Amino acid sequence: MNRRMVLPGVTLALLGCAQLVGCAEGGGPAPRSAESMDAPGATSAGTAASSGETAPADLSAWPKLSLESDWPWWRGPSRNGIAVGSAPTNWSATENIAWKADVPGRGHASPVIVGDLVLLATAEESKQVQSVIAYDRKSGSERWTSKISEGGFPARIHGKNTHASPTVACDGERIYVTFFHHDSLQTSAIDMAGKPVWQRTVGKFRPKAYEYGYAASPLLYRDRVIVCGECDSDSYLVALDCATGEEVWNTPRTKTITFSTPTVARVGGRDQLLISGAQSIASYSPETGKEEWKATGTAAATCGTAVWDGDLIFASGGYPQSQTMAVRADGTEVWKNGQKCYEQSMLAAGGYLYALTGQGVLFCWRASDGQEMWKQRLKGPVSASPVMAGGNIYWSNELGTTYVFKATPERFELVAENVLGDESMASPAVAGGRLFLRVASNSGPRKETLYCLGK
Repeated sequence: MNRRMVLPGVTLALLGCAQLVGCAEGGGPAPRSAESMDAPGATSAGTAASSGETAPADLSAWPKLSLESDWPWWRGPSRNGIAVGSAPTNWSATENIAWKADVPGRGHASPVIVGDLVLLATAEESKQVQSVIAYDRKSGSERWTSKISEGGFPARIHGKNTHASPTVACDGERIYVTFFHHDSLQTSAIDMAGKPVWQRTVGKFRPKAYEYGYAASPLLYRDRVIVCGECDSDSYLVALDCATGEEVWNTPRTKTITFSTPTVARVGGRDQLLISGAQSIASYSPETGKEEWKATGTAAATCGTAVWDGDLIFASGGYPQSQTMAVRADGTEVWKNGQKCYEQSMLAAGGYLYALTGQGVLFCWRASDGQEMWKQRLKGPVSASPVMAGGNIYWSNELGTTYVFKATPERFELVAENVLGDESMASPAVAGGRLFLRVASNSGPRKETLYCLGK
């Protein structure tokens, strides 16, 4: 998901996006050579055709996951928002709805789909309860609710953030979620029936502007779950053992408030843990947590997750400046411009980078040199991140409109414009030919709904 907050005079996204929200919580890959397929958890690093075809993400570390039918974590199995197969392009409140389900409470976490479950994090502010809900994938009926934590909410939360902004991650055996409460970040693991496995306090989390909250989604890599906590007191990247919750490594980050979810990409011939924010794009070893390189740029605060195409990496921000930049897999700068995707992540596919700014201007840039191919005025504001399926890109604005357009550098080609609800902050998920979307309606008492779209 990708969600938003405001520093003095500025809007900040939390993604998941959300996961931030999106902020949350990480290319358009083409088929890889056999030697590049040896790292469990690595995603493809080639170039996708504009048809939307992608090379399989390597899910060998998680034998219970299916590339075609699961969307197991923030930005899907490729970690880059690109789905295998197609998704419906047209829908409304009465058209192409397989099912819909009420969502109690409030959150900007995106749906996760594994096996016969659809998983969603949510928070009930009046009770100060943070939970994970499992819905039946076929019918939308509630299968179980697991209460993760109670109490300790900050006294205030910005209107563009929630107490359930991080998207959960699932390896087919356990479900992982990180919540902010009691001045700390807590990561929990539950089993596929919603029963607790372990729970760990990752670290203190005390932003000076408390109401900005938290939004980064947990990241799975092989046998560990990686959690990012960044604020203007203590900042860190921490890896925990998936089975036990024991700490594997702990790496300090710059003390500054920023909101991006890290990702792991197979670039430069190896797996790299990538994150933007703190005036840089940085790479770490996901095995050890050791910093490998840092490229100055983007902004002090970013919210979107970095994306990549081949051996080029892209990120955008933020506050105080607006900047989108591209670097090579060793951190060498390739190009940059003055545009800003703050709350939302971008999408890279087929040698091109697609970016929808918070104000609703859509760009297509050539990945290799940043050359503008086209731009199109849509309608903002925008917090959600895009997905691509069947050669189409799906991108929602905050008002409930989802634009579907062709992933092509030739020209902007609108496929459909669909409306559900009047508030859309969470990013969609695509699995098994269906699209899952969390939206809210503010006509009367605010109400959140999870939709499964498709026949």
